[in-house]
Amino acid sequence: MRLGTAISDVLHAQRGNLFLWVPVLLGAGIGIYFSLKSEPGGAVIAGLASLSLMFGVCALLRRPLAFLCWVPALLASGLCLAYARAHWVSAPVLDFRYYGPVAGRVVSVDRSPTDALRLTLDQVRLDRVAPSDTPARVRISLKGQTDLPPPGARVMTTAHLLPPQGPVEPGGFDFRRHAWFKQLGGLGYTRVPVLLAEAPGADKPVERLRRSLAQYLQKRLPGEAGGFAAAVTAGDRSGVGEETLTALRQSNLAHLLAISGLHMGLLTGFVFAALRSLMCLVPWAALRWPVKKLAAAAALAAGAGYLLLSGGNVATERAFVMVAVMFGAVLLNRRAITLRAVAVAAVIVLLRRPESLLSPGFQMSFAATAALVAVFAALRDGQVTLGPRWLRPVAALVISSAVVGAAPAPFAAAHFNTIPHYGLLANLLSVPVMGTVVIPAAVLALCLAPFELEGIGLVVMQLGMEWILAVARSVSGFDGAVSHVAAPGPWVLPLLSGGLVFAVIWQGRLRLAGLLPAAAALGIWTMAERPDILIADSGGLVGVMGTEGRALSRAKGQGFTAEIWLENDGDPASQPAAASRWAAGLDSLPVWQGKGFRLMHAPGKRKLAAASDCKDRDIIISTVPGAGGCLLLTPEVMRQTGSLALTRDGKLLTARDAAGERPWTGWQPEGREIRRLRQLLTSAGDQ
Repeated sequence: MRLGTAISDVLHAQRGNLFLWVPVLLGAGIGIYFSLKSEPGGAVIAGLASLSLMFGVCALLRRPLAFLCWVPALLASGLCLAYARAHWVSAPVLDFRYYGPVAGRVVSVDRSPTDALRLTLDQVRLDRVAPSDTPARVRISLKGQTDLPPPGARVMTTAHLLPPQGPVEPGGFDFRRHAWFKQLGGLGYTRVPVLLAEAPGADKPVERLRRSLAQYLQKRLPGEAGGFAAAVTAGDRSGVGEETLTALRQSNLAHLLAISGLHMGLLTGFVFAALRSLMCLVPWAALRWPVKKLAAAAALAAGAGYLLLSGGNVATERAFVMVAVMFGAVLLNRRAITLRAVAVAAVIVLLRRPESLLSPGFQMSFAATAALVAVFAALRDGQVTLGPRWLRPVAALVISSAVVGAAPAPFAAAHFNTIPHYGLLANLLSVPVMGTVVIPAAVLALCLAPFELEGIGLVVMQLGMEWILAVARSVSGFDGAVSHVAAPGPWVLPLLSGGLVFAVIWQGRLRLAGLLPAAAALGIWTMAERPDILIADSGGLVGVMGTEGRALSRAKGQGFTAEIWLENDGDPASQPAAASRWAAGLDSLPVWQGKGFRLMHAPGKRKLAAASDCKDRDIIISTVPGAGGCLLLTPEVMRQTGSLALTRDGKLLTARDAAGERPWTGWQPEGREIRRLRQLLTSAGDQ
């Protein structure tokens, strides 16, 4: 009884922050769903839904310790929500290599990691593929074509298409899961021109406006400034080159390119402040009208227009939800910028797209926003002054830039394996220019456009864009501008997030206890071990960890896989540099003389023929099928397992083992070769 009373007293003291735990628990349930190794059955989901309802009713009845009833209710709700979303977006996925005619409607235009322009198509038609087996969407990279069809146009071409590929290493980023929720059932490329079959219809006025605006800005503003302007106004990043993207990432300014919370906040904040100030200049209106609410409503409308104009991607939707909650609070006479508003926005985003929990954008943006609100709330509640009145804007800028750079840094490092060291400097030099020059100039250009005087605003906007790009190039060129870190283990981010969330939400000194799991997560990260041997599921690349880093079996080809392996190792070396570590030379067959087995890489028919004298305990990785007494792992065989990771003592982990059997995995049943591989490595480990 005393224990229950003590717990009730503790929770009562936290009553003001109980709602902040809703997105945390809901997100934890979603995370549990994605961490499962097998898909839960319908009976399990029905049982969890009933459990959630029962505990939810118990909590609503305001029984003692009602908060403890919300914990299982929200956890179960999050799991059921993610399950429902995964099955709601279910769509056909190619299970073979396709080459032939492709027709469809253009949904979006962007750039691939290799800087190639690419189209995403829906309403897809493939030759000799039944409509029930045709993917809902496909994405095609273009080789050399620059005149792109606008979104909404129907096009046709001849393309190579493949199913979405699995993780390039066990436990790595699962692109198939990412593609599943985007309903991308095929990806590939074309070397022939994409032909316009039908111009965009009249039912896509916003898309036509977006495309026209992007083309106008790229034509009116020369160089990378035009591409930058098109990206931050219309969400079209096709005009931004890979070199510029790299400079922005290495200077920690890539967030200025994606339309997210910063842009939405700057735009709506500028509109709100400008309209409120203008109306206050008219005494009659200031005394009779609800000036603050009118300005908030106009800013909210401006944000909605920006959302439509930018294409409505996930990051922009998330940003609009956050500003909508903020200005909605103004309209309801509530405090606008609070952790409760951040929690409401997080709940809305998770209800709409539960899979966004796993995205870097969700994690980084909410980390930055929550940290900003918490830090300035602590300064306000502690009655901490930021110096004289003239110094306060500068101090606020420095503090906010430091918080925005530090809070999402662990998540950025975990996903991108880099830590920019001069991000604070770059943000201090660039963010004020974005807020005081670029955004106001864009609004000015829009207001002057009906009078054909938009050039005035565009000139000012160009100056701001060129300054930001110059800062990015300069800072990214500093010695030691970026350091590289190895990929963390699977429990690092959940442990880190849980500890930091507890430290932010909990009231009282006990919140400092949240720093313990956060520190433990960072400690575990520093001790992360990388696989000794990695094998690509294509059979085209093998990587062996050595004293100087990972040695790659090829200097060219399989570039994406090689890049990800080296990034996850925290290794800044290029693929040719890593290939030079291949001690025996690229033409030598042995890869590793294991404990009781020998591993060899023989890509292509010529090298495979040279390995014809292999023994029964030899393992050969190849890109082509062959015969012999040894165990041969080809792409066809590894479709059953995905990529492989081995230790030097024979322990095996496959992408299938790490990902499990989920709706998006599409593994083939394991055959004789894989069973033999497991037996061989097991016997080797026993020796």
